[in-house]
Amino acid sequence: MTVSCVIPHWNQRELLESLLDSLLRLRLPAGWTLEAVVVDNASEDGSPEAAEAHGAKVLRLDRNYGVSHALNRGIEASSGQLVALLNNDVELAPDWLEKLAAALEAPEVWFAAGKTMSWSERERIDGAGDALCRGGAAWRLGNGRLDGPLFAQPRRTYFPSATAALFKREFFSRVGLFEESFFAYLEDVDLGLRAAVADLPGVYAPEAVAWHHGSGTTGAWSGAMVRWITSHQLLLLAKHYPLGLLLRFAWPIATAQLLWAALAISRGRALDWAAGAWDGVRRGGALRTGGAAGRSARLAAVLTETEREILTIQRATGWDAYWRWYDRLAGGRA
Repeated sequence: MTVSCVIPHWNQRELLESLLDSLLRLRLPAGWTLEAVVVDNASEDGSPEAAEAHGAKVLRLDRNYGVSHALNRGIEASSGQLVALLNNDVELAPDWLEKLAAALEAPEVWFAAGKTMSWSERERIDGAGDALCRGGAAWRLGNGRLDGPLFAQPRRTYFPSATAALFKREFFSRVGLFEESFFAYLEDVDLGLRAAVADLPGVYAPEAVAWHHGSGTTGAWSGAMVRWITSHQLLLLAKHYPLGLLLRFAWPIATAQLLWAALAISRGRALDWAAGAWDGVRRGGALRTGGAAGRSARLAAVLTETEREILTIQRATGWDAYWRWYDRLAGGRA
């Protein structure tokens, strides 16, 4: 059995070296081999050479094409029956692969994602899986919360966080690769919506632990991050929500998107939000899928359930301002 670890990368050589060091420490079942595939988006800090020195296969791109493009090229170039997708700013526990591989033994499970902890505050959750509300805004479940029993329960999910997750290769044959019009951020949420429509579930396996720097490449609340998230939220709505669902969830959608605008503006990113909103509106029509009406009931059920996951954790652990206002304005209408 070969496991391919696909790592999209751009600069931040020291983060990549830390991840590759942790790959060398992974415990592998007898007879298993590990293949590291680094897809380098034209780094200028010696990253490709450092990756090769660690034994990785390096695909050198001629410019920065973004996360989705890099992930797709890495998946295509990899050879493993299992494919691990890893951010360049994570470090894996030695038993991370063992735990996720065990979760994938069930035939009805298509991917497995573990618990990611904060790199700087290791008792705090970085993400216990992803979830999406009806309004098109996503949350890394538990982000910033102290670890505890609430995050120790395995559960079924359709949303694989590409921060650190393990997939059966056939998953991509059934669902497709990443949407390359998503340069960075929410590309894994788009994949999860397609998994939900195809009914290809995965599992959250909390015993598989990784540590995540978080925004190690782009920076927290950078202008680029705000533009991409703003645009990609609108693209998710355009691509996946049939007209009937847009009308049914009009109030949660308006609430989620206006609250995101207010949050971005409060961080001094008004112009970046406006640029992202225009980009999402401008490109949304090209992603609109025809004949999607039959998906409405299924998507409505999945989105209602994942919104419930978000709000349950928020109520139990203390509210972020964004989700407190979303719950007040739209959450009671789930």
